[in-house]
Amino acid sequence: MTQPATRSKLFFTLGAVALTALGALGGWTFERQRTDLGPGQKQAMEKVVREYLLEHPEILPEAVEKLRAKDSARQLAGISAKLAAPYPGAVMGNPDGKVTVVEFSDFACGYCRQSEPDIKALIAENPDLRVVIRHLPVIAPTSPAAAAMGLAAAEQGKYVAFHDAMFAAGRTDPASVEAAAKVAGLDFARAQLAAKDPKVRAELEANLAYARQLGFDGTPGWVIGDQVLVGAVGKQALEKAVAAARKSEG
Repeated sequence: MTQPATRSKLFFTLGAVALTALGALGGWTFERQRTDLGPGQKQAMEKVVREYLLEHPEILPEAVEKLRAKDSARQLAGISAKLAAPYPGAVMGNPDGKVTVVEFSDFACGYCRQSEPDIKALIAENPDLRVVIRHLPVIAPTSPAAAAMGLAAAEQGKYVAFHDAMFAAGRTDPASVEAAAKVAGLDFARAQLAAKDPKVRAELEANLAYARQLGFDGTPGWVIGDQVLVGAVGKQALEKAVAAARKSEG
């Protein structure tokens, strides 16, 4: 995953904020602006918007937050409950926790590895936290086989041990996967068979479909309550989202 705030996303956000301000100031919808404004009128309105934003920069964070909330609601429409239902055993933290963090992850992802201490700290600090791992093996050619073995480890009730061993190894080549399986104490022959189960492929394909709807083009990606976060956002951002999700749960 590239850095969370890409230039294109920044331009999109600022453009959307400007259009929001245009609507508020001029009382015109975007469609009307697009079809009705001539070049001179458009420049005049852009000047008004620019001057207003420069005079009132305090509205930008609020506008961006509202836009982000709207976008998250659109992305999560119809799939929130499905996301929170893990592949059996592919859970960290409290399996019965009241607050759920969904992480889209790839064992080959350096940013996922970077986020591991943050997740471990959150789990330690929040006994009611459930972390659902959704494997999105898109980084390396060996990622799918490693992800399948992770789900096979979940089938044996040893997901967390395998997960930790894989990230400690830092590689997803077959030798590293087998070594991680040994560290986790897997019945390797049984795990190899489980990794080929059609339900494993179905899970990985479903995760890819979810990722597309959520707008993830890499890992890690996060769904926490009604928020969608992208990239190695850091412990503070994750904590804030967890606190908001807990509050919404009441």
